[in-house]
Amino acid sequence: MDTSEKKESWYDPREGGEAIRLCTVCLDGPGTEPPRTNCFGLYFIEAGSGVFSVDDACHPFHSPSLLCVVPYQYVRFQCEDSICCRRIEFHANFLCIETFHAEVGCAGRVFNDPYGVPVIGLDVEIAAEMADLFASIAREQSERRLAYMEASLAYLKLLLILATRTKDRIDDSCAGLAASHRHPTLASLSVLIEERYRTWHSPAEYADALCVTPKTLGRLVREHLGTTPTDLIRRRIMTHAKWQLLHTLKPVKEIALEIGFGDELYFSRVFKKATGVAPSFFREFETTIRGGSNLSMPLD
Repeated sequence: MDTSEKKESWYDPREGGEAIRLCTVCLDGPGTEPPRTNCFGLYFIEAGSGVFSVDDACHPFHSPSLLCVVPYQYVRFQCEDSICCRRIEFHANFLCIETFHAEVGCAGRVFNDPYGVPVIGLDVEIAAEMADLFASIAREQSERRLAYMEASLAYLKLLLILATRTKDRIDDSCAGLAASHRHPTLASLSVLIEERYRTWHSPAEYADALCVTPKTLGRLVREHLGTTPTDLIRRRIMTHAKWQLLHTLKPVKEIALEIGFGDELYFSRVFKKATGVAPSFFREFETTIRGGSNLSMPLD
């Protein structure tokens, strides 16, 4: 990881980093690649459209919408015209909603669903509420009055609750992008991945168990989730690996073996491709800036 990029985009309290950051971002033309960050992120798109690429997945978006990013994730935007949007970033030190454990019950629906789509379509009324919440957080961050961090946290929680309710309503109505993962084969695939991700890393194994060809499975995942079976499997593997690195003291080799990697070096390469950093660096850096508090959490 480039040091200058880290200083600019990562939350690090030792360098005076803010646990919550809100700014305006311009997504220019054919390709904008924001630097990776160790924060959760929400992009509030109020005008324009384009394609939101997350790791190996590609998701079209249209305004108004909310785009969701998890820490250390690679993202890319492709827009026909320049779009200015609002982005809020926050670290787990400020609001812990990572790897299936949440201070706010809604968090897993917005950020931590390995089989969902990170684009939440908004109607005009919900978009207006979102705009008000972003404005309230911006005001607290700017004026810095008494207990402004606590007020910012309260507004952020409301924003996440609103996002979750919106996503749930879309799912329940079986309309829009977020509901498309309900295809029967994909529902079965998600269950199977949860059961087998530690040992089955090949899409062909899942296709065989689901009685479809690998080509058919790949087409269904691409059409409905905008990604590949390999990416779905890797996401679940990385979720497990990050949890163990963050919240246990298990050696990297032991964690690799838990999820079916006999070669620790190969696991490290896969992890670095997914996060931009090596497993050992991820553990050391995050544990340091959290003061070791992450190690007191229960095991997965």
